[in-house]
Amino acid sequence: MSMNRREFLQILAAASAAGFALDSRSLLAAQGGPRVDGLYDLPRFGNVHFLHFTDCHAQLLPIYFREPNVNLGVGSAQGKAPHLVGERLLKAFNIKPRTIEAHAFTYLDFAEAAKTYGKVGGFAHLATLVKRLRASRPGALLLDGGDTWQGSATALWTKGQDMVDACKLLGVDIMTGHWEFTLGANRVKEIVEKDFAGKVEFLAQNVKTTDFGDPVFKPYVIREMNGVPVAILGQAFPYTPIANPRYMIPDWTMGIQDEEMQKVVNEARGKGAQVVVLLSHNGMDVDLKMASRVSGIDAILGGHTHDGVPAPSVVKNAGGQTLVMNSGSNGKYLSVLDFDVKGGRIQGFRHKLLPVFANLLPADKAMAAAIDKVRAPHRAKLEEKLAVSEGLLYRRGNFNGSWDQLILDAMLEVKGAQIGFSPGFRWG
Repeated sequence: MSMNRREFLQILAAASAAGFALDSRSLLAAQGGPRVDGLYDLPRFGNVHFLHFTDCHAQLLPIYFREPNVNLGVGSAQGKAPHLVGERLLKAFNIKPRTIEAHAFTYLDFAEAAKTYGKVGGFAHLATLVKRLRASRPGALLLDGGDTWQGSATALWTKGQDMVDACKLLGVDIMTGHWEFTLGANRVKEIVEKDFAGKVEFLAQNVKTTDFGDPVFKPYVIREMNGVPVAILGQAFPYTPIANPRYMIPDWTMGIQDEEMQKVVNEARGKGAQVVVLLSHNGMDVDLKMASRVSGIDAILGGHTHDGVPAPSVVKNAGGQTLVMNSGSNGKYLSVLDFDVKGGRIQGFRHKLLPVFANLLPADKAMAAAIDKVRAPHRAKLEEKLAVSEGLLYRRGNFNGSWDQLILDAMLEVKGAQIGFSPGFRWG
């Protein structure tokens, strides 16, 4: 069955008037659109399993999120993942145009596709997907790449407590950080030592004290998964002391620290780890470079640059190869990485970056209730209507977006400035 958009909207209006409830699957089927029933049917592979999300920026509720139309790579990075957008990205990863996957990974036909597929992310919907995947993957570890405790009104008002509680309820096992550090060293240590004690590991091999270079956090942990010893290493954002106000963490230093990373990898291997995974907040370009310089890492699950990359990049190095992947941002994606390990060696892997469509995943009741509880005291302020935009507002890319322009126009008008900049409002 096929129909145009006008016919589809007529059916939708008639069904709504008649009191029928239509979910997204029904709507897509009515359009003659792509089937999405199997989108989240991911068969188990192997015996070592990781689930990964990153850069949710405290977004507890579903949102509309537009991927970039510009993402420039410099030098050798030009024209390669993650610097691919639109049709070039679809071609590189063999994704058919005008499909649910095309909408998930590109900006193409965004306004129209967003009306069809709805919002993405939301911790209640992410929780449902995590539980579904864990049910088929015994022992799977849920990794959080950081930029989690900061970015929303409730996170600001609760000093990140709303996100800390949500992550514990979600079942996060291990995380690293970046914007977490803007809460200040004392608050970060309080969360790690009290809220996370016995529940969540906070790892960062590259965070040291400025005086003696002592480690502030654990560099790695080794867990046994289905009989396989697995090491997870942490790498916080290396440029935090210069990218964010220094006074927030005056006694901590960071950096990329390739040589130190190699030592940590060697130590973990020496203790029997058969699989080594780096949970990183370097940004994908830095991860790709690190993968070429440090051997012994099987996979880097990265963040910071918000790149929703459908498949891993395979990087050769002195020890063999490393898979490098990034899991987007704002709760929009969940990476699933499976390894088949036999005889102490990896025999194969499977990776899938799953978009989290709120209309296709029922909200987890416990998480939905927790979110409602934390927002309830602030509901009137949060739901206050400020204005209605005349057009699409977005921000995602290397250059200006419509959100930037709105903010800059407001600055010029209110402050009477002649030039306006928005360096702190980059990726959106």
